[in-house]
Amino acid sequence: MRRASSLIPTLGLALLVLALPVAASPPAVEGCSKPVYLTFDTGHMGVADLIAGVLQRQQVRATFFAADERTQVGDGSLGPHWAAWWRARADEGHAFASHTLDHSYWRADLPQADGRVLFRVRASAGAQAGRDQVWTAAQYCAAIDAASVRLQQHTGRAPLPLFRAPGGKTSPALLAAARQCGYLHVGWAPAGFLGDELPSDKYPNEALLNKALRDIRSGDVLMAHLGIWSRRDPWAPAVLEPLIVGLKARGFCFRTLREHPDYQGWIAQRLPAGK
Repeated sequence: MRRASSLIPTLGLALLVLALPVAASPPAVEGCSKPVYLTFDTGHMGVADLIAGVLQRQQVRATFFAADERTQVGDGSLGPHWAAWWRARADEGHAFASHTLDHSYWRADLPQADGRVLFRVRASAGAQAGRDQVWTAAQYCAAIDAASVRLQQHTGRAPLPLFRAPGGKTSPALLAAARQCGYLHVGWAPAGFLGDELPSDKYPNEALLNKALRDIRSGDVLMAHLGIWSRRDPWAPAVLEPLIVGLKARGFCFRTLREHPDYQGWIAQRLPAGK
């Protein structure tokens, strides 16, 4: 979760800097000619039940990228308080992947004389929150693994071998390290940045909804959160349900990243059938 005031001064900058491209015209998935891939990162979890209710009513399956972030109620978002919530989403058929356990932002590559690359990171949760740390590739992989392990404990299902770096911030060296330990990174499409992190006085819900309905295209990965501390007028569920209804009316259908053509082969190689 990123604070809009410091990291996203304008919507245009957010779309240019943070979004990672996905295929513009992916092959249709089975029974679906215009798929989009709705994803949620964790946050303060204050709207988690409301989002779950919308997805259940609309019969939409999403992919959740989880870190153990500070929440409004209970312990961290991957703590025992929220275990039943994650299990319920798994029973509904949603998919899950890592967001690093302590929501650790990549800040810089640190090339070494021996050819290795270390990474400067800063967690926004956990015991080291707010402090810069220097990690090896193995330590970064361990942070991805730790959230995946917690998700499997809560859901009883194997998470996808994917991850999303906090803030979408990566480097080629970081992506190579993650791939080496079994994870592909998933960003989002330019139109898939749904704007729930932006200040509501400048980006009201109605404007965010209209922009998304106008700009989203087939194959887009969409990204929102389970609660943003800095937004006074919550994006969900006020925008989420009309967005889903509006996209369905335009012929779109919703799939998890398990069915995304860019990741299907990778997932099939690393997860046993039926997991």
